Amino acid sequence: MKKLTLTSHVQTDTTVLENEFIDNYMAKANGEYVKVYLLLLRHLNEPAGTLTISRIADLLDHTEKDVIRALNYWKKQGLLEYETGSSKERETDIRTGAPDKQADTPSATVEAPTPLAAVPDIRQYRNRKEFRELIFVAEQYLGKTLSATDIDTITYFYETLHMSADLIEYLIEYCVDNGHKSMHYIQKVALSWNERGITTTAQAKSGTLAYNKNCYSVLNAFGIKGRAPASSELSYIKKWNEEYCFSLEIILEACNRTMNTIHQPSFDYADSILRNWLKKDVRHLKDIETVDADYLKQKQKRQPSTPAIKNNRFNNFDSRSYDMNDLERKLVQQ
Repeated sequence: MKKLTLTSHVQTDTTVLENEFIDNYMAKANGEYVKVYLLLLRHLNEPAGTLTISRIADLLDHTEKDVIRALNYWKKQGLLEYETGSSKERETDIRTGAPDKQADTPSATVEAPTPLAAVPDIRQYRNRKEFRELIFVAEQYLGKTLSATDIDTITYFYETLHMSADLIEYLIEYCVDNGHKSMHYIQKVALSWNERGITTTAQAKSGTLAYNKNCYSVLNAFGIKGRAPASSELSYIKKWNEEYCFSLEIILEACNRTMNTIHQPSFDYADSILRNWLKKDVRHLKDIETVDADYLKQKQKRQPSTPAIKNNRFNNFDSRSYDMNDLERKLVQQ
């Protein structure tokens, strides 16, 4: 049996830079600003590391104004907290914040850059256990590692739409079960739920049941029974519900008109009817009556009037009427 040796290595000469900084911040920032941030991280863990604006400027061959601009930039990004002091104030230790008794030169004070995981900004929730678990679950459903854009989209659900982690998880599960792994599609469904006031998983599931009922109602209207809707048919129904935002009664009216006109089920033909109603801002059945009335008026205007009969030598005489039975009788008698 091979011998197993356990060792412990502590890297005290290494500066750790989180991937999130590289993915979401570095590419957008000025290169000189990045240098300042990296230098702050470099001195973060030094026991007696004191870093002033003038010291940073010297190390990077910058002006103090350049350093201040960089600090202000990272502060706006929420990755750095620092304070500036007057000439009478003492410098602050970058790691502990302890006063430096030897400092007597006029200088600004720079506190340690807060590690990204502890930044009290809009991205703080990303480090909550709940959010990290949500990202993990989302990756399992989608079958891939989420990109920075994907995480930003889920962040939007979590922060701006105020969707709970449970609701977001069900949202992703629902979309994947229906054959959609596109984050763009998932976002459209999330916005649709938000517009409909869905804020809990129970409400979402209730809406899903109603949606399934709508699918089978459409199939029945087309005379299709005994099977589930095909994927192409589901795409139409989803579009009518989520993109057009039509009620079931309006959708069924379009299906009925399709059957009455072409006498066979056609999702494409019904879609053309619904697209026209969407352009006409139809939201209720009574709106359809108004659209129909306007169509009839326009149709009547387009119909040509009956042309008048001109008099000429062929028709400029009084027409005569004959009794054919009487004529036949007279001929027989002759």
